[in-house]
Amino acid sequence: MTDRARVVVSVTASVDGRVTLGRDRLLLSEEAGSIWRSIWPTGADAASAARTALLEELYAPTAILEGSGTFVTPDAGPLDLPPADHVELYEDYLPAVPPNHRKWFTIVDSRGRVHWDMKGGDGTDLLLLVARTTPASHLSYLRRETIPYLVAGEDRVDLSLALQRMRDVLGVTCVISEAGGGLNGALLRADLIDELHLVLLPTAIGGASVPSIFDGPELLPDTLPTALHLLSTNTTPDGVLSLRYEVIR
Repeated sequence: MTDRARVVVSVTASVDGRVTLGRDRLLLSEEAGSIWRSIWPTGADAASAARTALLEELYAPTAILEGSGTFVTPDAGPLDLPPADHVELYEDYLPAVPPNHRKWFTIVDSRGRVHWDMKGGDGTDLLLLVARTTPASHLSYLRRETIPYLVAGEDRVDLSLALQRMRDVLGVTCVISEAGGGLNGALLRADLIDELHLVLLPTAIGGASVPSIFDGPELLPDTLPTALHLLSTNTTPDGVLSLRYEVIR
């Protein structure tokens, strides 16, 4: 038993582990999204639905985790906002949630790069994870928009601390990371992943700089790879492979 929320990485990727088409090609864009959807066989929808149902049955997760890189390209800087300088901005901001609240859509954005038009719906509400280096102007913007945030970390979001605080402050016991390679790679290096649920599409993308399931710095010479235990597999007639692993500790 840990003092943090359980973390399950849940990712759909090509057979070579790519999670998008290129470093600057966001799947939320019409161009990349259209191509990505075109490589999904019918079985991928069924496999994804089965994965979601299994996670709900096993853990009833109350938070989804994404990184800012899902929404903006790597070269995007902080939003251009009016200046603000108030110490109290660096305290957690947790306004009352709607009566139908069921789940947090949680975004790691210590640099304050993402503008939010969407704040939630259907029982899912937006939550930002920020740091003490997040621009005060961005925190002021979040408060003006009534967007909740937790402060976790100094120079950047401390993922271990954030998961502890999500459990202690919000009662979150399981987080599903649907993030890209940058955030999932950070979770991997910090030894914060408990399970890995993959849906692999029967297609290959390639490319040395194309984001993969786990990106980030290479292993240090004295660090071992993360060992996994296979829990289950499933294949569809059109070649979609589902894999479920637990991390061996």
